[in-house]
Amino acid sequence: MKVRILLVDDHTIVRNGIKALLGDEPTFEVVAEASNGQEALEMARAHKPDIIMMDIRMPVMNGLEATAKMPEYAPQSKVMMLSMHDDEDYVIKAIDAGAAGYLLKDVMKEEFIRAIKQVADGHKYFAPAVSEVLINRMQRGGSGSPSVDPAKAMGITKRELQILTSLAEGLSNQEMAESFKLSIRTVETHRFNLMKKLEVNNVLELLNKSRRAGLVE
Repeated sequence: MKVRILLVDDHTIVRNGIKALLGDEPTFEVVAEASNGQEALEMARAHKPDIIMMDIRMPVMNGLEATAKMPEYAPQSKVMMLSMHDDEDYVIKAIDAGAAGYLLKDVMKEEFIRAIKQVADGHKYFAPAVSEVLINRMQRGGSGSPSVDPAKAMGITKRELQILTSLAEGLSNQEMAESFKLSIRTVETHRFNLMKKLEVNNVLELLNKSRRAGLVE
């Protein structure tokens, strides 16, 4: 089954670029386009896409306003912000509006494809640079910020969080495999995915960054 996508950006050249980027992926289908938030709501209601790639700064209605209204028009659709802005205010407002993902416009094709698939599967995906913004915000306990679950915000699954917690408790791969009734290879895959999502190179860095983000104690 194909992932049906609505592209929302006020620049035609950007939408064309995204379509070209997705063109080689047989499981994706761009079903509609919109040039502002109001059009996005109308197109979403008409086409019922799985994923809405939403720019933030647009005329008539911006992407944040459209994202907050989207459940009224297309409750089944998941919104992913695609923006050149990684500043804290935009990121927090996007999460507060209900965005399931946040990518930057300089994203590489591999990450772009992976992010769409992850959000289509019911998870969340935030670019590493955006995750760093969230970590810094949560570390400071920013006043007036929405209540953000750090694991959900960084696209960490329930199983990955269990693996992460077990790593923090000092369990070995063998012990985790026995505890969760998984193969050692599966445990190693979860650990690799965690390091990739948090942009670290080893378990020590993973645990340090996870503690900073409030993922583990």
